[in-house]
Amino acid sequence: MILTELTFECFDNTTVDAVDRKLNGLMDALRYNGQVLGREFPILMQDGQFQLRVVCPDEDALQPKYHSPQVKRALQQLADACLTQPKVRLLGRDLNSEQAAPNASPSWQVLYTTFVHTCSPLRCGDTLLPIPLYRLPATFNGDHKSVVKWQTEWQACDELQMAGASDAEFAGLNEIQSPHTRLFQRGWDLRGRIEYLTGIPTYYYQYRVGGKDKDSELTRPCPKCGAAWRLDTPLHDIFLFKCEACRLVSNLSWDFKLT
Repeated sequence: MILTELTFECFDNTTVDAVDRKLNGLMDALRYNGQVLGREFPILMQDGQFQLRVVCPDEDALQPKYHSPQVKRALQQLADACLTQPKVRLLGRDLNSEQAAPNASPSWQVLYTTFVHTCSPLRCGDTLLPIPLYRLPATFNGDHKSVVKWQTEWQACDELQMAGASDAEFAGLNEIQSPHTRLFQRGWDLRGRIEYLTGIPTYYYQYRVGGKDKDSELTRPCPKCGAAWRLDTPLHDIFLFKCEACRLVSNLSWDFKLT
């Protein structure tokens, strides 16, 4: 990922409230198109300029060819707050984050995330590197807001179940593990939409923890069609189960991973 600085200059008198609304509107549009990552974007005001430092998936993330209609509209509205178009300066690669997947089309891809990941939830099946969402055709309504919102909810449930400090743990776990929840079904539907738009086989990750014992977990069937789906060896040391028909992948229950 690339740390990037955006600078906006004032060309006439304005107000802090006006600047705040237009800049945050732009950042929301960029976020929902996958061009910037994260949810908080501090704004520095200094000498008639406003600066933000953001994390982008790759060096080309803010090129106009990737802008959604929502981003284009937000850029046009900057003038309403007497702001110029942003000056973009690439500061360098973030060493603590993953690099984006190459541009080449993967043989398959997967919707996979955890609460500690800020990158795109769409991963290259060959390398497991994140695929920037802005490279894809718009999922719905001109951008990828539906995918970003799904990822936010999935990560919130994952954080609850990982914390394990309240009864909410079990509700969060059920949402990301059971194929009958609305969150699971929405994610699975999104992966189908992405597969349709890209023409690339796209899978959905079923998180798995718990279970009676390791033997029964090794033989558990696909939760959608009931077919055998265990692989001979795990993919990327994570996915031991893969159903071609249902486009699902899953891990061996984490309770038995090390036993």
